[in-house]
Amino acid sequence: MKEVLEILESDARLSAGEIAIMLSMEEEEIQRVIKELEKKKVILKYMTLVNWEKAGEEKVLAMIEVRVTPQRDTGFDAVAERIYRFPQVRSMHLMSGAYDLAVFVEGQNMREVSHFVATKLATIEGVLSTTTHFVLRTYKQDGVILEDGEKDRRLAVSP
Repeated sequence: MKEVLEILESDARLSAGEIAIMLSMEEEEIQRVIKELEKKKVILKYMTLVNWEKAGEEKVLAMIEVRVTPQRDTGFDAVAERIYRFPQVRSMHLMSGAYDLAVFVEGQNMREVSHFVATKLATIEGVLSTTTHFVLRTYKQDGVILEDGEKDRRLAVSP
């Protein structure tokens, strides 16, 4: 199962037949494993990573540090759920350190993201403070270098 997950994580376009060949297994067995992983919600979604800048689309990504008052019996979960349900929220993580939640928000422009933070996020009961950091450029995302403009400058090591 782990091998199937690792293969799909690196390239979700591979067919069950291709994965079966890679793992020396039967295609039907791979199909069964994948269906089981989807049913158990281990595999949540198949995604395509798009370089929107190269596609000519302007999108603004911001990381918002959110400090929260934990709720009795639910801790951070109740406030987190209210936040992650917004469609603008692309991902969110509970953090250790100076703030509680790292919220990644996407919008068409800075004004749209700022409006979301001021009118939706900061007004949620239990949110103590927010600090917004706009992403200026993305070099690498989900393990993929988005634009490798120059050759590898590392020195070659030979035996």
